[in-house]
Amino acid sequence: MLKDYRYDGSRKFEISKVSTDETSLESDRKKAEVKMAENAVKIEELQEKLYADKKEGLILVFQAMDAAGKDGTIAAVLTCLNPHGVSETAFKSPSSVEQSHDFLWRIEQHTPSKGEIAIFNRSHYEEVLVQRVKKMWKTQAYADRIDRDEILENRYEDIRNYEKYLYHNSIRVVKLFLNVSKKEQARRFLSRIEEPEKNWKFSASDFEERQYWDEYQKAFEAAINKTATKESPWYVVPADHKWYMRYVVSEIILHTLKKMDPKYPEVTKERLEQFAEYKEQLEKELGK
Repeated sequence: MLKDYRYDGSRKFEISKVSTDETSLESDRKKAEVKMAENAVKIEELQEKLYADKKEGLILVFQAMDAAGKDGTIAAVLTCLNPHGVSETAFKSPSSVEQSHDFLWRIEQHTPSKGEIAIFNRSHYEEVLVQRVKKMWKTQAYADRIDRDEILENRYEDIRNYEKYLYHNSIRVVKLFLNVSKKEQARRFLSRIEEPEKNWKFSASDFEERQYWDEYQKAFEAAINKTATKESPWYVVPADHKWYMRYVVSEIILHTLKKMDPKYPEVTKERLEQFAEYKEQLEKELGK
């Protein structure tokens, strides 16, 4: 069941005990692809209502190790959305300008309006993932009053509070960790090296990051356990089978939009009477 992938603070996430290749929701690839196509139609309908309703916004956060399939999943699952009400931001290493601000400053620039959906390809969670693994805070500038030993815990607290703040202001945050195994990552890296049309996807830095695999696993585990809440849950999605991962992501997004339950605004009696007048005038123009 979908709830098996959900972490909302009510249970502990142990990354070593979670399968990266199981297909419990649908083991038949063709059936999963059919269901994903059906989900796309429903997601599109709900997004249209969300945009018209303009009462609530949604942030979809995608986090994963390299080659887990973030870009492909976003493209495969969310191309059904009307781009007029959607934005996607790929967060890279912070620029010097971004580093001169608080760490959530660059995130805040991309939060959606009510009625819109924002897709974050990486996000504010980089502050407790790569920052934790590489211990970057040790060389960054802080006020003398800041205890560097508390920076990481402060980040978790800040993230929880920020997502709570967004929820209180009608913006939901749903976070997806695409959980790929180290062996499957190796296979995908080999594919990028061996197939010329995929060479552009591979870089030396991708390979170098593998030496930190265990540290990143601990960082993801800690981030999920410290920031998963009922209002802003995490979903840990098995990512070794791309077709299954994409199907599950479509189920999560559909479930979220259904829970938000957007509706077309009701048209008042006065407006309907106006429509009748407009209709009569337009029909006269057309000679009806």
